[in-house]
Amino acid sequence: MPLRLPRRAPIRPDVSLAIVNIVLLLILFFLATGTLGTTQRPGVAPPVTAELPVETALRPILVVPGDGPPRLDGEPVTPGILGPRLAGAEVLHVLVPGEAPASDLLALLGEPGLGHLEIRLLTVRGSDGP
Repeated sequence: MPLRLPRRAPIRPDVSLAIVNIVLLLILFFLATGTLGTTQRPGVAPPVTAELPVETALRPILVVPGDGPPRLDGEPVTPGILGPRLAGAEVLHVLVPGEAPASDLLALLGEPGLGHLEIRLLTVRGSDGP
């Protein structure tokens, strides 16, 4: 008589481990992104001033026109003189055209003696410079 082995039930893979992995990945994803949906964050718009008379603006103000030497509070300045003239100031307002090259401004503000100042940039829109 031939030997017959009992039939085995078909082996079904256990999917519970895969489901747990997917749930954990989703939890980590939502923790990393911080939100379930996309929210629009409000953008920061720069302040816009229609008219800014330089005479009544905050002092000290450095005006950097595109066609002439820079002026500090209305008086022309040369390189090397800004540091001593701004020794007691804490804030320097710089009025510069929006299309001015950044390298010129960085060279001007990179002088020794200006490292303690807080620089606040004011720009003029359009082709009419300061």
